[in-house]
This record gives sequence, structure tokens and C-alpha cells, in this order.
Amino acid sequence: MSKKILITGGAGFIGSHVVRLFVTKYPDYQVVNLDKLTYAGNLANLTDIEDAPNYTFVKGDITDASFLEQLFGEHAFDGVIHLAAESHVDRSISDPMAFVMTNVVGTVNLLNTAKNSWKSDFSGKRFYHVSTDEVYGSLHNPEDFFTETTPYDPQSPYSASKAASDHFVRAYGNTYGLPIVLSNCSNNYGPNHFPEKLIPLMIHNIQTNKPLPVYGKGENVRDWLYVIDHARAIDTIYHRGKTGETYNIGGFNEWKNIDLVHLLCRIMDQKLGRSEGTSAQLITYVTDRAGHDLRYAIDAHKLMNELGWEPSLQFEEGLEKTVDWFLANQEWLENVTSGAYQKYYDSMYENR
Repeated sequence: MSKKILITGGAGFIGSHVVRLFVTKYPDYQVVNLDKLTYAGNLANLTDIEDAPNYTFVKGDITDASFLEQLFGEHAFDGVIHLAAESHVDRSISDPMAFVMTNVVGTVNLLNTAKNSWKSDFSGKRFYHVSTDEVYGSLHNPEDFFTETTPYDPQSPYSASKAASDHFVRAYGNTYGLPIVLSNCSNNYGPNHFPEKLIPLMIHNIQTNKPLPVYGKGENVRDWLYVIDHARAIDTIYHRGKTGETYNIGGFNEWKNIDLVHLLCRIMDQKLGRSEGTSAQLITYVTDRAGHDLRYAIDAHKLMNELGWEPSLQFEEGLEKTVDWFLANQEWLENVTSGAYQKYYDSMYENR
């Protein structure tokens, strides 16, 4: 059955993998990718499918309500998969209002526009909001895991803005009957990851023999999810998730930051033909981040048991695939880190 799907933030790291999956797996779907193309949105992530007949890119801002109204008026969307967000904790500490505007105001704009466009005829419609495990706060007991019923306890402006957006999505489901579904995921990694985040930053700095900055003592623990597995989970939840439900998505891969950095150093030494231990000499401990959560860990058994999803890769295999991708895509990395990709956006947008 043909559908028209709006994917917000589809030029970003996770969003581009979701767009690619939907465009290639569902040729009868019309996929509209809406992205503002800020620093982390990169159309170069989608060059392989940019000419697909069922794919359309639209440049726009979800904080602009009148623009969204026009967009929904032009397209009879059957569903929304909402990934557009400011997502870097450090940036949220220095500029919290940007996160309030995009993550909260932008989400409410989308909810209002979808509700008004669908006019209470919600048959066959779905509003899928993609969120983060950071809304749950920090775990201190090593035996505890975040479940779908864990109380919210956000500790940063970023996680607070995502928590607020989650609450608004549920409120629109409860108040207006909007057919919503949510997911909260653990840390993603994989191809096309913007190099301000831990894994791509370390890969890039090891390549260029720059210091590897590790917060505090590197004791913070994260659960890592391969981005393509996350896209597969989003596909599963969009099509088979129960309306009104929340599903946690995790990789069952907990690593201390310092152990992860050492593993990356060993992989990179091997790939670059360096003596073992060479890259580890670049590790530099820096002052810990304000409000730095100690541990995140997702219990994804609800998603596994009810919908049959499971991760496809063990972390070491996924990490090696990620390293191989970055080493094979030096031009992409150089464009992103140099800022030259902004010219690519401009030229792409002017031709559309």
C-alpha cells in the first residue's frame, strides 16, 4: 500500500540511515526528507539515493509553523517520523535556548500541524517521535537498566528538552487521540557520524595525531547501538508498534568511555600499521563535563519480545566496520571538518 512519509532531520546521522532504509525497502512509499541543514545535517550522507524516484528533499525549519502548515498542505502525509533535534550535550550547556526552540517548540509545531492536517481522521496515520535514553537521567546501581516505565530525571539542557518533547507527544496522544508512538535509544555509532561525538572524534584525532580528550577519569558508561540496527528498529516500530506505546532501543553493549577509547586505539593502530600502544599515548584527561551522567543502560526486551527486533552486530564488529568506513571516506570527513560541505548544501538546494 502506497504511503507518503515525512522524515524530519533526515540529513543527519541517524536520520539519513532511516531515510535510506525507507527509500530502498519501500519503493511504493513517497519519502519526504525535511532538514534545516544545520552543521550536523549533511546531504552528502544521501548521495546514493538522492535521485530515487520516491525520494524528495525539502529544506526547512520545524520551528516555522507557517512553513509546516504549507508543507502539510502540499503533501498528504500518512505518517511522520520525527528525528530532527539538537542533540549534543556540550552545545546544550552553552546554548540551551537553541535546544528549547528545536526540540520543544519544533516538536509541538509538528504535532499541531499533523493534528490539524489529519482533522481527527487518524485512520492509517502515525506520528513517531524518536527520543533518547538521556531523559531517564543516570544509573548508579550496576544491576539497574532503563525500562519504558523508568521515571524521567533529565540532567542536562539537552535531555530536559527531549523529555519535554516526549511529554508533549504523549499529551497530544491522550488529549487529541493523535496516533503516536515513541522510542528512546541508547548512544548510536556507525557511518556518517558527525565528528563532534566520541567515536568519530577519536577516530579522526587518532588519524591526525591529535590529543584524545577523555572527560574525568573516563569512568562514564554508555550502551552503544549500531546506527543501522537503530534504523531497522525504527522501521519495525513504525510499522508494527502499538499506538500510544514507548519502546526502548539498545545495543546491549555497555562500555566505559576509557575502555572504548583504548579499544579504538588498538583497532586504529592495526589499521594504520602503527605499533600497538602508539595511539593510546594520545589519550588526555580533561575536566569533567558539568552534570555528566555516570551510566546509561537500556533494557530493550519489550521491543525484542513484542516486535521481534534484535541487534545484528556485536560491538567489536560494528566498531571495526565503523573505523573501516571512516578510513575509506576521507573526503566526506575532510568536507565535514573543514566546513566545505556548506557549499554542497547550497548547490544542492539551489538545484531543487
